This record gives sequence, structure tokens and C-alpha cells, in this order.
Amino acid sequence: MFKSILITGGAGFIGSHLVRRMVKNYIQTQIVNLDALTYASNLSLLNDCKDKSNYKFIEEDINNFDGLKALFKKYNFDAVIHLAAESHVDNSIEDPFIFARTNIQGTLNLLEAARQYWGNHSKNQRFYHISTDEVYGSLGAEGFFTETTVYDPRSPYSASKAASDHLVRAFFHTYGLPVVQSNCSNNYGPGQHHEKLIPLMIKNIIDQKPLPLYGRGDNIRDWIYVEDHAEAIDLILHKGTVGETYALGGNNEMKNLDLVNYLIQQLDQKLKRPKGSSLKLIEFVTDRLGHDYRYAIDASKIEKELGWKAFTSFEKGMDKTLEFYLSN
Repeated sequence: MFKSILITGGAGFIGSHLVRRMVKNYIQTQIVNLDALTYASNLSLLNDCKDKSNYKFIEEDINNFDGLKALFKKYNFDAVIHLAAESHVDNSIEDPFIFARTNIQGTLNLLEAARQYWGNHSKNQRFYHISTDEVYGSLGAEGFFTETTVYDPRSPYSASKAASDHLVRAFFHTYGLPVVQSNCSNNYGPGQHHEKLIPLMIKNIIDQKPLPLYGRGDNIRDWIYVEDHAEAIDLILHKGTVGETYALGGNNEMKNLDLVNYLIQQLDQKLKRPKGSSLKLIEFVTDRLGHDYRYAIDASKIEKELGWKAFTSFEKGMDKTLEFYLSN
């Protein structure tokens, strides 16, 4: 059992769900949420945690190396779960520099702060790096990404995450830093920033605004409910094998157009609108530069070794997601 866990990016979408889970499940463990509170952060998602005795929020940037070192000394972290990242592909195309600074340099700062505090060849600590399936590039109509898939990032975002993945593994092989890593498919659920596909479409359907879809909406993603992801992170932190990588997916492949049609069907019904009345809002727009066609994860390794698989059906998870956005 870890005594003091640092979670970076804990005011973000995935991070907030993870922080809540850890604060609730490990009441004897200090959970420190470090977040720079950039545009996609939402600290109000954790209002139910702020008065818990084992929870602490710190506003800090992972590019402040001296600040990170001071925090390790003050809170005596024996585990790090690193989620802080710039993550929106469109933004990385417009400004790749901030992605390099945060995702590469920021990860390096955190790795080195942990190494300096724990020492080389530490054993009882854990550095857990959260990454994405986008580092593997793009699939055709068949096949799946696994932990051994060759890296082939296609966007500045995925390239920056690939670089951070390599740094994590380098610190394991060079310094013996006790690392674990996971690469996950697309998350959805309550509290996601509206720049992302699902919350953007939900908001625009509610407001009866255009629903922009890249190309013809044929791109395919594998969707995982965010709380399933948080459960997997918890399990890998405590039970995963040091030096190993775990691929996480929801086994819910769907074309973007089919996803939007599903959202229209559900929301028109919930809002008591005529069936299909929001279909007219769909607008096909010029495709994203370098747009990956398909992502799909084979998560059999973690199922076999740790007994985990995504348990939330797409319908159940989406119902919870829709209810959140309809009431917020």
C-alpha cells in the first residue's frame, strides 16, 4: 500500500475520476492532486473531495522542476500517476510547441524529480505513466493495437506522447526507476471538456447548432467509459509488473458518423423532439490534417494477467454521460 500518491492532471477529465476513486478507496493514503489549471481543467468536478482529510490540491506546472522537487521532499511521494498532458490533436496541429513543452519536457521533469528523490534502482515506489493508443498510428479495416505494436505517431500530439513513453522506458532501463505504463483508447463520460467529439456533439445537439464531422465521418474509434479506465489505472498501479506496458480498450468500435447518429437518436428522445429532427445539423467539413483512420485495442494482456476488462456497456456509459451534460 502506498502512503503518498501524486496524481498530475487531476483536475482534468480522466484525472478527476481517478482522484475521486483513489480518495474514496484509500483513506489511509494521502492523495495529492497537482494541476496547472489550464483551459481544460475543471476543479469543480472534485467538489466532493475538497474536504476529505486525505486529499490535497496543489496548483503547479510540471515544467517547474524546482517546484516538483520541493513537493517530493514535502509530501514524501512513494507513487506518481502521471496524467498531466496537452491532449487535443487539433490544438497540436495549430501549436505543436506547447505539446512538446508539456508532454515531453514536463514528463522528463517529473521523471527526474522522482529519480533524484527515490534514488537509482528504487524498489518500493512506482512511477505510472498514462499514455494513448494514438502513438501506434493508424489501423486499416482489420487488426488491433497491442503492447508490442511498433510506434508510428502521425500528429504532433501523438508524437509528443510517443516521446514521453520512450523517456519513461529509458528511465526504467537506465536508472532502474520502477515504472509502469498504459496506452488507452478514446475515453468518454461525465466532465469531459467540450472540445472533444462526444461533449461537443452533445452540446450542439442540445443547442441545435451545427455538428461538424471531419471528412465523411468514416473514422473509427474504440470508446472506453472513463470510470473503467480509472479502475484499470488503480489496478495497474498496485498490481502491475514493473517495466511493463498495458493496452486498455473498451471494445466499442464505432464510426464517428454512427456515434453522432446515436447521440441524435438518444437526445431527440430525451428532449422530446421529433425522431431524427437533429439529423439536419450534421455538417461534413474538410478532413483534419493527417487524420488517423482507425484505432482499436486488444486488451487481452491485462485481462489475462490482472483480470481486468471494461465492464460498462456503451449504452449504460453513454446514458450516464448524457444525463451529466443535460443537467450541467
